[in-house]
Amino acid sequence: MSILDRFSLDDRVALVTGGAGLYGKFIVEALVEAGATVYIASRNLVNCEALASELSGRGYRAVAARLDLADGESVEALYRRILEEQGKIDMLVNNAVLRPMRRYEDPVEAFRTSMEVNAVGVFHITRIFAEAMKERRRGSIINISSIQGMVGPDFTLYEGTEMGAPPDYFFHKAGLINLTRYFASKLGPYGIRANCISPGGMFNYQDPKFAKRYNERTFLGRMAEGEDIKGVVVFLASDASAYITGANIPVDGGYTAK
Repeated sequence: MSILDRFSLDDRVALVTGGAGLYGKFIVEALVEAGATVYIASRNLVNCEALASELSGRGYRAVAARLDLADGESVEALYRRILEEQGKIDMLVNNAVLRPMRRYEDPVEAFRTSMEVNAVGVFHITRIFAEAMKERRRGSIINISSIQGMVGPDFTLYEGTEMGAPPDYFFHKAGLINLTRYFASKLGPYGIRANCISPGGMFNYQDPKFAKRYNERTFLGRMAEGEDIKGVVVFLASDASAYITGANIPVDGGYTAK
């Protein structure tokens, strides 16, 4: 098998949570371009259907699905659906994130709501989908964390803008990195790999003051683009990374290394 063949995802089935979101659509696009059948799941079924329709029109295999990580039955129903339709699941990408907090002063209830999805929901869906992977003794779990799970906030980036650094995001993104290591250890004996990607900030027409400061914090002098995450996703999903598990890979232009 050539090295390029090891990156192929032909005949693989993937689920991407938050698959129609800012990073999610690029993750989905990367997986279908590599040959996978991808279920695009989130609470916003309309957006998932629009992306699935676009990709299907380009000849790729994409399926829309509704998923609410705060609802255990929603998670279990999607698990049953995928197994009924595909007979297996090869890859789970935990990309969905709920952002109820915007700043430190927000009500504590917003923090609690965040944990229900970003902590409990992620653990629940991973444990459930891992069962099908365990039966086949193979699978790849990819968790999408953030550089904000690796470092403390730099509040100077936000001065003079309406932007902020909410505490729940830092808490659950850091926890996700170590939960990845937990799953890598727990599921490794079954041939299942668990890895994490920690992207930097993606340019999304933020306040120019923030963007300028952020750019200066990176080695490459720019914010991320959607295309920047595609290669590492395919790498971790494919046999090209067959001996990599428990890793956290920053995709941040050098932000966390500076």
